[in-house]
Amino acid sequence: MTHWFHRNPLKATAPVSFNYYGVATTPAATKICNDLRLSRSRLLELFTDLSCNPDMMKNATDSYFSLLKGFIVSLDDSSQDSKLRYIQNFKWTDTLQGQVPSAQQDAVFELISMGFNVALWYTKYASRLAGKEDITEDEAKDVHRSMKIAAGIFKHLKESHIPKLITPVEKGRDLEARLIDSYVIQCQAEAQEVTIARAIELKHNPGLIAALAYETANFYQRADQMLSSLDPAYTTKWRKYLQLKSCFYMAYAYCYHGQTLLAGDKCGEAIRSLQESEKFFAKAEALCKEYGETKGPGTTAKPSGHLFFRKLGSLVKNTLEKCQRENGFIYFQKIPPEAPQLELKANYGLVEPIAFEFPALHAHWTSEALSAFDLTKRPKEDSAKPKPEEEVKPVKEPDIKPQKDTGCQIS
Repeated sequence: MTHWFHRNPLKATAPVSFNYYGVATTPAATKICNDLRLSRSRLLELFTDLSCNPDMMKNATDSYFSLLKGFIVSLDDSSQDSKLRYIQNFKWTDTLQGQVPSAQQDAVFELISMGFNVALWYTKYASRLAGKEDITEDEAKDVHRSMKIAAGIFKHLKESHIPKLITPVEKGRDLEARLIDSYVIQCQAEAQEVTIARAIELKHNPGLIAALAYETANFYQRADQMLSSLDPAYTTKWRKYLQLKSCFYMAYAYCYHGQTLLAGDKCGEAIRSLQESEKFFAKAEALCKEYGETKGPGTTAKPSGHLFFRKLGSLVKNTLEKCQRENGFIYFQKIPPEAPQLELKANYGLVEPIAFEFPALHAHWTSEALSAFDLTKRPKEDSAKPKPEEEVKPVKEPDIKPQKDTGCQIS
């Protein structure tokens, strides 16, 4: 099944000690602070731990976010903010704009930024699994589910939490709607790639495969359009990926549509459809080269060398040759000058994000624990404010090289 997906870097963050000397006035309040520091550190470690799986990630995220929520929401579920919402400054970098951090003294900013990284982790976990040489059916399902979870997290952040920020979202940075939407759509498109691979393997109706490929190509095109008005210095590499995947799946759509036409004795139209498939495959091949030569954030790879890419090239070539042979021996039909219009709608296999919610407030947050935080005892010179010289170190992500694929498929 070997797939290849572009991945942007994880967001990096400055350490947070959650030390509020004098403010946390009881052992219960101090324990909450210690648990927050430890659970945050643990979660950040897991982002780059190759042994981490979705169960480990869920436990770690539930632990941290349930504690962090006490800094955000009131204990009685009213619309009021927690009195601790603005006690701590948080610094986070951007996935595209390098190591220049944004800082906000707002626990909601921390919730969103960490949640963003959790979603990115699910996409990276899925990418590692999908690139394996001998992927099992259960692993393929894991890839599919992880992409849908990531899409759900991005969607939830955009709809429910980013609007609550006091400081407006900076244009062209991660939390802006255009970028979040691109991430959501890319996750949906990549999950559909898994569906298409499964449909091909099980030899489903070519019409269904063509429709799924066409919908997937359109997803990639939409994601690319979302980024078109952003600074090309940061988005060019990512956009090359989205464009090449759009062309790649248009080639798939025309290839399988051609098979449907041939089965319906429309050999001339089938040939024209396959010729269009060849054109899109050539465009995808050119974009693969451009992607490899483009500098910018994200993974470095030569996608045209991957088996998933080479297999489509052989399929298009062989199917076109078959159609041409059939037309020369049996049908003798004229080849239309115009490519057939693809008006394909998939009734099955389309991906929707899995709905996401942050965990409930941790049991440690009682009214006694909250009242034990005395904000009047904060030092006059607030140590939580960022120091100008404080640097956010980039995340050292494991170097995941594409594995050699023997051509094995999921069974």
